[in-house]
Amino acid sequence: QVQVAESGGGLVQVGGSLRLSCTYSNLPAPGYPMGWFRQAPDQEREAVSCVGWDDSSTYYSASVEGRFTVSRDNAKNTLFLQLDNLKTEDTAMYYCAPVDSVQYGRPGYCVGDVPSGQGTQVTVSS
Repeated sequence: QVQVAESGGGLVQVGGSLRLSCTYSNLPAPGYPMGWFRQAPDQEREAVSCVGWDDSSTYYSASVEGRFTVSRDNAKNTLFLQLDNLKTEDTAMYYCAPVDSVQYGRPGYCVGDVPSGQGTQVTVSS
């Protein structure tokens, strides 16, 4: 079973930045696609960004494209998400998880496993 641990969340003001990290283990294969997902109260979980073996294959939701950047360090089994120009609507619990199905680029999509980690809370204040 894939194990993950997210960190890096916090409270920031509108326009601020955060960098989320996710350490993972027991992937089905080295460089297996991974993704970031988020869920706000009373809302469905949405895919934020997903990445393949390297940073050249990525997916971003329309709401974060141009503001968030996903990357990974396969040697350290770590996934990152750089959040810039944060908006109040980015407030949510952020999770990382392996990807079940993905189409990179635009238009694209990303579907992930049910998150198994605790997540990391991002709160953006106005």
